[in-house]
Amino acid sequence: MLRKIRIVLALIFLAGITLLFLDFTGTIHAWLGWMARIQFMPAVLALNVGVIIGLVLLTLIFGRVYCSVICPLGVMQDLLAWLGKKQKKNRYTYSPAHNWLRYAMLALFVVVLILGVGSVVALLEPYSIFGRIASNLFAPVYGWINNLFALIAERADSYAFYETDVWLRSLPTFIIAAVMLVLIAVLAWRNGRTWCNNICPVGTVLGFLSRFSWLKPVIDTDKCVSCRKCERNCKASCIDIAHHKIDYSRCVACMDCIGNCPKDAISYVHPGKAASPASVPAAAPAAKAAPKADKAGSAETVDTARRGFLTASLMTAAAVTVGAQEKKVDGGLAVIEDKEIPDRGTPLVPPGAVSLKHFAQHCTGCQLCVSVCPNGVLRPATDLMRLMQPEMSYERGYCRPECTKCSDVCPAGAIRPVGVAEKSSTQIGHAVWFKRNCIPFRDGEECGNCARHCPSGAIQMVPLKGHRRHRGGLEDGNDGKNLMAPAVNTERCIGCGACEYVCPARPFSAIYVVGHEVHRTI
Repeated sequence: MLRKIRIVLALIFLAGITLLFLDFTGTIHAWLGWMARIQFMPAVLALNVGVIIGLVLLTLIFGRVYCSVICPLGVMQDLLAWLGKKQKKNRYTYSPAHNWLRYAMLALFVVVLILGVGSVVALLEPYSIFGRIASNLFAPVYGWINNLFALIAERADSYAFYETDVWLRSLPTFIIAAVMLVLIAVLAWRNGRTWCNNICPVGTVLGFLSRFSWLKPVIDTDKCVSCRKCERNCKASCIDIAHHKIDYSRCVACMDCIGNCPKDAISYVHPGKAASPASVPAAAPAAKAAPKADKAGSAETVDTARRGFLTASLMTAAAVTVGAQEKKVDGGLAVIEDKEIPDRGTPLVPPGAVSLKHFAQHCTGCQLCVSVCPNGVLRPATDLMRLMQPEMSYERGYCRPECTKCSDVCPAGAIRPVGVAEKSSTQIGHAVWFKRNCIPFRDGEECGNCARHCPSGAIQMVPLKGHRRHRGGLEDGNDGKNLMAPAVNTERCIGCGACEYVCPARPFSAIYVVGHEVHRTI
């Protein structure tokens, strides 16, 4: 029963957190956003004392249930290990703990965390690893399936679904997510919880605490017949049945040993209530009971899970091939040239990030804010020191003053919650005009898109003095009608990027936003 309860809760958490990264509408966060906030490392970085104390108490009472129920990467490993178990049952065996590796990885994690090397932190933090896998690998498939339903609904004159853009936000981050998925999947398929008990810093910390947990799986040597089923089904390889010992620092309280024991010799109790292992010899009863254990394990049920998994995989693969074709022409005639990202010098981070330093120290690169950004503004950085941490760019949209979704969902405190009024008065950067690219100066045509779309009224059109219009561009002179050029009031500009996004100049906008290291209120 305990094992079934654990599995149900784990699947609920896995499904809920996955939906947080797949839901491009942002509506699910109102109901399930708390699942991201109770993740261990984001709670530590956000200094969420209540959650930290709750998780510590949970571990001290029940053991490492966080790793087997709440952590999405841990639950995903259990699912992969379960699929591997279908190929070969009773395949695990006890192995000693590699404490030197565990604590070396923990020490490395703490050092890079203090130094603010966000790229290394993001590579080791379990919630962020799962987030990048979900947002870079699962979300595109989800988007394509949604667009397929939107196409079908459109043919039926229904608007129950609407089309969404599916695009590659960062090739390096995509590659890292794919490599991590393959690596963790192979380890889980072959050896169960290898990643959790040797690499994961959160698992090492909680493993140390779980040594002192109140409730633990305890082996009753009076009932144990040394059939080794518990040991051979332990994904953490922490049960040494030869000595009737369990390494509680690696035990994730999955209850598989309890569910597989044919003699009910393992109980989830306080060790003080267990029978003394030296009181009664267990060798003689074991010899008599062994044949019964074999008979009990002879019955097998037909499992259709593999068949269902293959069917779902084929359906998903078919849906992936049906992608929405992104428009590359204007009215079907002129080819639209894509904008290129300017060299900003100082990167842009969202309102609520306070400063580049604060953002780098708290962001784990989980990509949750990237997943919910409705305007395509946020994307993972490619700079080595900030690799996988989000930054802003305005080739596909701009940061609308009324949108606060990224600050609403950030679980690590890298983007603090901001209201609409506060966001509209927060200056994250300012616009810079690049005269040579501007349409009036380059082509001799009127424009003014940047001034018309500026939500803060920071851009005014002023005469482009000393130039007149002529065929093919402008030439020096004082006769003729003067064209208008933008002038930026840097004291009023908030850096939203509306001007950069709507600028028709290609491949680089004639006006673009440079970031501020420290945000300020205007």
